[in-house]
Amino acid sequence: MQSRWWDYGGSTIIRADQHIRLTGQHPSQAGWLFSRVPLTATNWEVEVDLKISGTGNLYGDGMAMWVTKSKGEMGTVFGMKDKFEGLGLFFDTYKNNRPGVVFPYVMAMVGDGETTYDQANDGKANELAGCSARGIRNTDFPTKAKVTYFQDKELTVELMYKKEDEWTRCFQVPNVKLPSVAYLGFSAETGELSDKHDIITVETRNLYSPSGRTGAAGSKEYSRGKGRPSKAQEGGVGWFWWFVRFFLFGIVVAGAYVGYTVYRARQRDRF
Repeated sequence: MQSRWWDYGGSTIIRADQHIRLTGQHPSQAGWLFSRVPLTATNWEVEVDLKISGTGNLYGDGMAMWVTKSKGEMGTVFGMKDKFEGLGLFFDTYKNNRPGVVFPYVMAMVGDGETTYDQANDGKANELAGCSARGIRNTDFPTKAKVTYFQDKELTVELMYKKEDEWTRCFQVPNVKLPSVAYLGFSAETGELSDKHDIITVETRNLYSPSGRTGAAGSKEYSRGKGRPSKAQEGGVGWFWWFVRFFLFGIVVAGAYVGYTVYRARQRDRF
C-alpha cells in the first residue's frame, strides 16, 4: 500500500477503517508515520486522536509526535532518530529514572540537530515543558492532543483524556522557534514491555491572528483556517452584509418608484 500524503514504515499497520497501528502489544517494535508534504504555515494547529492501550500493569515505552526539518528516519527516540531538528512531543509511558514525576508523562523537546535525547533520565535534560497525564492509557474514548504554534511566539499543548469534550492545558511556553518548513510525523516504540499505539485521525489547520490583541487568558486571539470566524472577522463580515442589504433595499425602492411613475403616466394617457 502507498499513500499520496504519508510515508510509513517499521511495524506500522494500516487499518483504514479503524486506525493506523504504530506498534502492537509485542516487544521490540517500532513504527512510524510521516507526512510527505511539509507544513509551511506561519501559525498552525495540529489535533490528533490517538489511543495507547494494552493489558497488564507493566507497559511501555511510548509514542511521539514530530514537527521536524527532515522526514522520519528510524532510531532510538520513540522509534525515530536522535539529534533531530524541530519539535518532539513525547507521550512517555515507562519511567526510567525521573524521581518525583508521575508517569505517563507528556514532554516537549526542541532539538537543534546536535543535542542527544537524555534517554536514561526520560528526557529531563532536554525538557522544554511537560505535564503528568496519569490516566491517558486505556481510556474509554480516544485521547485528543492539540498542539498550537504561533511562530517565534508561543507553543501550547492541550490534552483531552479525563472526560470527553474537556480539554486540560498541559503547558504553554513563550518564545518558541521551530523550523519554518517542517514535516509532521508520529512514531512509537516498545522494548521488553509493550503497548498498542494507534493513530486514529489527524487534522492540521492554518491559524490567523487578525487583531493582534491578547485575550483574558493572555493568549493570542486567532481563527482557524477551517471553521467559525473570529469576532474580528465576524465584525467585518457583519458590515459587509449590512451594506449588501442596504444596497438591495435601495434597488427595490428605486424599482418601485419607477414602476409607480410609469403606471401614473399610463393612467393619464388613458384619460
